[in-house]
Amino acid sequence: MDMTRFVKLWILTAALAASSLAFAQGGALPNVMTANQQIMGLANEARAEVGAGRLEWDPALAAAALYHCRLMAAQGPIGHRYQGEADLAGRAGQAGAHFDLIEENVAVGPSAAVIHDEWMHSPGHRSNLLSPDVNRIGVAVVQSRGVLYAVADYSRGVQSLTASQVEAQVAGLIKERGVSIATDASQARRACGVDSGAPEGAAFIMRWQGTDLARLPKPLEDRLASGQYQRAAVGSCAARGEDGAFTAYRVAVVLY
Repeated sequence: MDMTRFVKLWILTAALAASSLAFAQGGALPNVMTANQQIMGLANEARAEVGAGRLEWDPALAAAALYHCRLMAAQGPIGHRYQGEADLAGRAGQAGAHFDLIEENVAVGPSAAVIHDEWMHSPGHRSNLLSPDVNRIGVAVVQSRGVLYAVADYSRGVQSLTASQVEAQVAGLIKERGVSIATDASQARRACGVDSGAPEGAAFIMRWQGTDLARLPKPLEDRLASGQYQRAAVGSCAARGEDGAFTAYRVAVVLY
């Protein structure tokens, strides 16, 4: 499911698009660095006024934003995707970000304050910036042609866990229901990697995929609450799906 929201803010004139590109040499200019900080600071001030949570800086999102911002400055007219470029989720995932929701604002303007003000007066951009569903931000600003090109990527971060960590977290929830955990997870891991079938001797098996490991699926909760089962095996395997950029976990629980 595409969870990005793409809204263009300004389109530069043809004359501006035809002008030469001038990137800052040796890293971002001091005023560009300040603009990054200002855009994040202004966003958090606006969010505080409406009771939205504070956005935390995400270096991976910032790297993805910088990659796109450089392309945007090179192209002239701003946009959310250029020919040959991965989409927002793809480039954020490639940069190492972990998320289950991601949004983006882009702009060109004379200063960070003006860019923030334009976003706040554009319904789509304002919604992204103030969304209570996001908690991380990465900002990039490139100075070119006498203006600032800006990209702000917002996401709802997902913890990056190994298969063993996923299994331990799910096993902990099951143990709280009074069911012991098998030390050998090999059968559950094999069961996780297929769509049907159950290990020999299994009374019930459930497979699911998601981003939230704070709770068990209700059908599994109901089974555990029945008191019919004394032991469980937990296995994790690679998540499935067409878009691997979104972080998700696939789990199988076998009840005995």
